Amino acid sequence: MPEPDGRERCGWAGTAPEYVAYHDDEWGCPLHGIPAMFERLSLEAFQSGLSWLVILRKRPAFRAAFAGFDPVTVAGFGAADVERLLADAAIVRNRAKIEATVNNARRVLELDRPLDELLWSFAPEPAAHRRPATLAEVPATSVESVAMARELKRRGLRFVGPTTCYALMQAAGLVDDHVAGCWRASSR
Repeated sequence: MPEPDGRERCGWAGTAPEYVAYHDDEWGCPLHGIPAMFERLSLEAFQSGLSWLVILRKRPAFRAAFAGFDPVTVAGFGAADVERLLADAAIVRNRAKIEATVNNARRVLELDRPLDELLWSFAPEPAAHRRPATLAEVPATSVESVAMARELKRRGLRFVGPTTCYALMQAAGLVDDHVAGCWRASSR
């Protein structure tokens, strides 16, 4: 059903202005660059167990707290930074997720190729990924997200399970899960 602006969107996108903007301007758009991909990887980990809307609303604070998700800077965070972040009410204050983000920045710096190149290597061929007709057809994982999670864990990253990896793949445009009636599906 079309929204007030006349556009049909994926069913999850019409529930809040932040969702509409995220859906229309970011979700499913091909994303590249190490800080951009590290941000998405980190935010998807912070979202685990929470509403994505919480993360979207806290996103500016996350960017400030984690130095724009520059892996070099975040990799240098120590115990005092973790404590500072745990005291920051503007972000999600979860020790395990904060420590995982710092750890993941360190592991990103150890990669034998850029993070975005590694993540994009798991993107399925566009012809192999069928656009879902309804939200009920949108999977939570895929063969590729399972493989991505396995490889990231092998490389020492944390909070990177298959569901988190699939959400990253959707967010960063590695897969296009805009449902068939969505205006974004017709614009790609």
